This record gives sequence, C-alpha cells and structure tokens, in this order.
Amino acid sequence: MQGQISRYLKSTILGKIGKNKVVLLFGTRRVGKTWLIEQIAAEAGIESLFLNGEDQDVQKLLSTRTAANYKRILGNVKLLIIDEAQTIPEIGKILKLVIDTFKDLTIIASGSSAFDLSNQTGEPLTGRSLTYYLYPIAQLELAQYENGLQTAQNLEERLIFGAYPEIFQLDTVGEKSQYLTELVKSYLLKDILMYETVQNSSKLLELLKLIAFQVGSEVSIDELARSLAISKNTVDRYLDLLSKVFIIFKVGGYSNNLRKEVTKLSKWYFYDNGIRNAILNDFRLMPIRNDQGLLWENYLFSERIKKMSYQQQNVQHYFWRTYDQQEIDFIETKEGAITAVDFKWGNRKKKIPGFFAKNYPNATFSIGNKENYLDFIL
Repeated sequence: MQGQISRYLKSTILGKIGKNKVVLLFGTRRVGKTWLIEQIAAEAGIESLFLNGEDQDVQKLLSTRTAANYKRILGNVKLLIIDEAQTIPEIGKILKLVIDTFKDLTIIASGSSAFDLSNQTGEPLTGRSLTYYLYPIAQLELAQYENGLQTAQNLEERLIFGAYPEIFQLDTVGEKSQYLTELVKSYLLKDILMYETVQNSSKLLELLKLIAFQVGSEVSIDELARSLAISKNTVDRYLDLLSKVFIIFKVGGYSNNLRKEVTKLSKWYFYDNGIRNAILNDFRLMPIRNDQGLLWENYLFSERIKKMSYQQQNVQHYFWRTYDQQEIDFIETKEGAITAVDFKWGNRKKKIPGFFAKNYPNATFSIGNKENYLDFIL
C-alpha cells in the first residue's frame, strides 16, 4: 500500500520548486522521507541530482566549499536533493553557499533528526529555508484510499500497530509486531546515539518505557530521575533529544493565569501508537487491553498534530486541569480561539467542566469518540 499512498507534503513541496529555497524535510528514520523525495524528483520535470549524505564520497565531494567546486558538481541541475543531510559536516554553510550561488536552483535536504541539521542550518539559512515535518502516514492521507467502512474496520489495528509506511505492506499480526520491534531496536535511537554523547543508551529505552506507561498523565521529572537513578538535568536532556528525533512530543498545561489551573507539569505523547506499543512489547488487540483510553488519546492527539502541521496551521496544543481535578484532555488555541476536546473510547458522556465553562465562555467543547473522530483529524 505504501507505493500507492500519496503523501500530503508532496504537492506542498512541489509547489516550492523553482523559488531558490532550501527545503528542509525532517522526520524519523523509516518514515518515508527517501520515498517522498524520489517521488518529488520524478514529478518535478526538471534536471535533478540525488545525493546520499551518508556516503563518504558525497561528504568528500561537498567538503571543498567553493563556488567553482559546486558548479562542477551541479552543471545544469535545477533540483539538488541531499538525503540524510545531517551526516555531512558543516552542511549549513554548504547549503548557504550553494543556494546563494545558483539563483535558479532548489535544494531539498532531508534529515532524520532536527537537532543536528537544524542547528547547523539555523543561522546561515535565515530567510532561505522552508521547514517541513514528515510523520507516519496520517489518516488524512489514507482517506483518499479508504471508504468509511474500511476506515472503521482498520481503526483498532491502527491503534495497536500505528502507521509507519512499511506496516501497510505486512499482512499478519506477527509480521507487524516483529517489524516494529526491530524498528525500535535498530533505527529509532540511531541518530541520538550517533550524534550525541549519551553515556547509557539503556537509560534512554528505560525512560521511553516510563513515558509509554504514563501517556496521557502528567509527568514529574523528579520522579523519572529517581526511577532511573540519573539526574534531573539528564532526564531533561534525554526528553529533549527524544522529541528532536520525533519519537515523542511534549504538551504543557493551558492557563489564563488563574490560580486553580495546573501548569507546572507536562504530558508526553508518542507520534506513533505502534512505537509506543513496541517499546512496551505489548501488541495485544484492543478488546483485551486495559489501556484502550490511553491509546485512543495518543492516537487522536498525534493525528491532530499531523493534520495541523501538514495544513500549515499555526496552532498551539495543551491539556487543561485544575487543582481540584477538573480536566480536559485537549486544548487547541489559534488566534485567540479555544477548541477543547475530551477523548472517550467508550460511550461515556461528559459535560464541560464548570470552572472551564465559566472562565472560557467563548471556547468550543466536544467529545472525541468513535462516532465523530474523523471530523477532528481529517
């Protein structure tokens, strides 16, 4: 199915070709970046050059930072694609010189991690770059290939196995479980371990396990540090790295500076349910699980993140809770407007919390359940 699924970003990036920009494309390993940029090159209809940044010959070729060298390399090329660009030393300075030298050139530079490539490219490419994030396949992208019945039939499996592209090529539960387990072991932490000094990689996986158990709950850095027997600063650093390689994302508490509202603690979610379940080695199907609500909350939160990112909506996301335990799972703000949603896997009803209704009378409130969730993520 991966070969059939057209990624949402394809038309977006195709529309930027010819505008003398560096397009930065970030996402985890195995999320489909290489496949996407190959599709873009094939459909662009102009002369292109594809370079793999992990190839030492490519690194050597680009290391002589002169306009004359790059003219020899590029010739009449109008689209330069550098895959895994974060592996190339001083890639930011290289990209700046190339894009400034060739006024009719577009560059697409992909990276599995934001922390290295974005740090290297941040300052020199100011005003010259456009940044996009590629996630596991979104329901937004699947909608054109499925009817409503198929989507309903596939929902529970997506809550367990997620939506990494290769999952759609596998038929059995065993194959999908094995793929995700190998993905976590072999690829997921590769960039962190390669580019950052992490003294104990086992602590990273232990930290991810703790986060996986606490999805949808407020997380105490102090408690994590005690559980792992490492410092709070190290926990903070590891969480930052894990977010920069697009494994997890942080959600803070929403507040209008009202004394009853909780803002000091954060929640963490996974960009993909399958990765969360692989870290716990728990691929039991939905009817026999005791974490159904947690998986539902993670799924809807991550799908909404994908949708808003792909549609380039400038929004902020939070949870909301008061000290007397009134709470709402999801808050989205955009230009002063507040959207509040509580996620319910079952059929339980919930009224808007009284404190929230009183203090945010213009906010919209709804329940995200199996009957209406597609309105929220499509």
